[in-house]
Amino acid sequence: MNTSNRLAKESLSISHPPMEHNHGKSAHAHVHSQESLRKIVNRLSRIEGHVRGIKTMVQQDTPCPDVLLQIAAVRGALDKVARIVLDEHLTECIARAAQEGNMEVEIQQLKAALDRFLP
Repeated sequence: MNTSNRLAKESLSISHPPMEHNHGKSAHAHVHSQESLRKIVNRLSRIEGHVRGIKTMVQQDTPCPDVLLQIAAVRGALDKVARIVLDEHLTECIARAAQEGNMEVEIQQLKAALDRFLP
C-alpha cells in the first residue's frame, strides 16, 4: 500500500470531532459524512496517481498531444471534485447557516472562494 493510500485510510479511520471553521464573524460546525469524505479522498488519490503518470510520460518523452490529453483528463477530474465539494458546501454548510441565521457571512465566504477558484 503506498503512503498516500495508507494516510488516507488512517485519516478516515480516526474519529474526529466536527471541524470548526471560522468564517469571518461566526464559526459553525463543519460536519460532512465519512462516506462523502471518503469519496472525495479517493478521487483525489486517483488524480494524484494520474498526475504521477503524466510526469512519467514526460520523462519518457511521450508525444506532446498524448501528454496534453492526459492533462485535460486531470483538469476534468479536478473540476468534478470541485463540483462535489461545492455541492456539499451548498447542501450542508449553507443550509446550516440558513437555519442558524448567518447566511450573509457564509454567502460572502462562498463568493470569495469562487472568486479565487473561477478564472
